[in-house]
Amino acid sequence: MKDFSQQLSEAQADIFTALGIDTAFSVVTRSNRPDLGEFQSNGALQAANATGRQPREIAEAAAARWSATEIAERPEIAGPGFLNFTITAEALAARAEAIADDPRAGATFIETPRTVVIDHGGPNVAKGMHVGHLRSSIIGYSLKRLFRFRGDVVFGDVHLGDWGLQMGLLIIALADELGGLDAARLMPRPAQLTLEDLEAIYPAAAARARDEPAFRLRAREATAKLQSSSEPHRTIWQTLRKVSLETLQRDFSLLGVDFDLWLGESDADPLIPEMITELERLDLLEDSEGARVIRVAKPGETHKKKLADGSVIDIEVPSPLIVVSSEGSSMYGTTDLATILLRARNLEPDLYLYVVDQRQAEHFEQVFRAASRAGFAPYSALEHIGFGTMNGADGRPFKTRAGGVLKLRDLIHQAEDAVRARLRADKLGATFSAQEFEGVAHKVAIAAIKFADLANFRSTSYVFDLDRFTSFEGRSGPYLLYQAVRIKSILTKAREQRAELGPVNIGHDTERALVLVLDAFDGVLVRAYEKRAPHLIADHAYTLAQQFSTFYSHCPVLREHGAVRASRLTLVSAVLAQLERSLDLLGIEIPERM
Repeated sequence: MKDFSQQLSEAQADIFTALGIDTAFSVVTRSNRPDLGEFQSNGALQAANATGRQPREIAEAAAARWSATEIAERPEIAGPGFLNFTITAEALAARAEAIADDPRAGATFIETPRTVVIDHGGPNVAKGMHVGHLRSSIIGYSLKRLFRFRGDVVFGDVHLGDWGLQMGLLIIALADELGGLDAARLMPRPAQLTLEDLEAIYPAAAARARDEPAFRLRAREATAKLQSSSEPHRTIWQTLRKVSLETLQRDFSLLGVDFDLWLGESDADPLIPEMITELERLDLLEDSEGARVIRVAKPGETHKKKLADGSVIDIEVPSPLIVVSSEGSSMYGTTDLATILLRARNLEPDLYLYVVDQRQAEHFEQVFRAASRAGFAPYSALEHIGFGTMNGADGRPFKTRAGGVLKLRDLIHQAEDAVRARLRADKLGATFSAQEFEGVAHKVAIAAIKFADLANFRSTSYVFDLDRFTSFEGRSGPYLLYQAVRIKSILTKAREQRAELGPVNIGHDTERALVLVLDAFDGVLVRAYEKRAPHLIADHAYTLAQQFSTFYSHCPVLREHGAVRASRLTLVSAVLAQLERSLDLLGIEIPERM
C-alpha cells in the first residue's frame, strides 16, 4: 500500500518523463511548510541545474500537467520553483479506508528480505540484571520486532557472559565454601543455590583474586580445566549457568522481552582453536609484546581527535585486536570474533546488529575489521548499534540512593508502585479485581519504562524521571495506553449500539489532519528501519494519539448518526489499528481497559 509521498512521486515521474526530465528529480516529500502545502517538491530546482533550464519554467510546465490527477489538486508554485501539493478529499478518504481494511495498518514489506541476527541483552552468569541492561534489552527487542514486521528473518540472541576467568573464580570460591570440588559437583538443585548466593560469592572471590596470588592462580587453573571440559569443573559450571539462566529468563519476562537464542560465550569457545589456526593460515596473527594480535588499521590510517585545549591531533584507528594474551589465554575480542564465525556458519546472516553501549564502539570496530579481514563476514554486514546511558538527576548513570547499581526488577517494582498510586488517585480500575488491577499496573509500568527509553534517539543519554514517565498526561507510555484504551471503548460502545463502519467522507480539517498522520506510518517505519531508530515509531505513536484527541474533541462520533457516524468510526478503527501496531513494535502491551 503506497503512501501519498510515493503516489505523488510516481505521478510526477510520469510528468517529468513527458517533459524530458530525469525522474531522479521527481521525488515528492512531506512539506516542512504546511502553511504552503501538505507535500512539496524541489525537483524543478534540481532539474534546472542539470538541464540549464529555468526552474520556474520547469515548475510551470509540470504543474500544468497535474490537472488530471486524482491524488492532489494542481500544485501551487512558490519562490523560484517549489511545487506545493494539497491532497484531495477523495484521495484522503480512500487512503483512510485502505488503512482501516489493511491488517498491517498501512505498512509495506521490505522488497528484499534478509536474515538478521540481533545481539542484545548481554547479561553475565552469576550476576543479576541491573538498569545497565535495560537499554540494550528493549532497544534490541524493538528492532527485532520492527525488522521482523518488515519481512526479515530475525534472530535475537541474548549472548550470555558465561565464560572466562569469572567462571573459574566462582568454581573455586564455591568449592571452598562447600568443602571441595566434589561437594560442589554433588550439590543438589534447585534448593541449595540461588542467583543471590552467586551475587554474594562473586564479589568476594574477585576481591580475593586481587589480594591473594595463590587464589588467583587456582582460579586460572580452574578456568583452564573448565575450558578443556575437565570434571568436576564443567558440571559445576553447568549448575551455575542453569541457576543464573532461570533468574535471567524470569527478569526478561518481567520486562516483556524474549530471545530466540539463549547462547553465550561458551558456545563460541569450541571454535577458537580452529579459528586461530585459520588466522595463522591467513597470516593475520602477529606477535606483539608476548601477545598475538590482528592489525586492523590500514597502513597510515589516522583520524582526527580534538583535545580539551581545542587542538587537533592524528591518532591511529583502531588499535590491534588482541586474540591471544601474553599469558596464552583468549580475550573478549577473541570470543566475539569466534561468535561471528559461529553465527555465520549456523545462521548465514546478511546483517549482524550489535545493540551495545556506545562506549564499546572502539572494541566492535576492532572486531568487525578483524572479522572482515579473516573473511568471516563482510564489514558492511556488521553494525554496532550504540546507545547512551540512562542517568539519574545528577546526570550520571542511574544509581540507588546508596550509590549502588539498581537491579532491573527493583526498577520495575518502583514503577509499578508509582503506577498503582496514579491509578488510585485518578480512580482508574476501581471496579477491577485485585488480579486485573495488578495486571494493568504492570503493563502501564512497563509501558512507562519502555516508552521513556525508546522515545529518545538511542545514541543520546537521558535522565530517568519516574514521576514524569508514569504520568497519564504528556509524552509518556501511560498516556498512550490511556488513549488506546479510550479508543477501544468507543468501538466497543459502537458495537453495543450496532453502529457500523462505513465509507469515509472528509468534512472537517481535523479529519484531514488525522488521515495525513495515518498516511505517514509506512514512511516512519522505513526510516526507523534504515536508521535503526525506534524513537521514530515512538514519535509517530504520540503524534497519532494527540491528533486523535484533537479530532475527537471537534468531531463527535457516537453522537452522530448515519453516514457521518459510520465514516468517523472507520477513522477511529484505523487509528486504533495503527496505534496498537506502533506500540507493539515498541514492545508495549495494551490493557483491555483502564
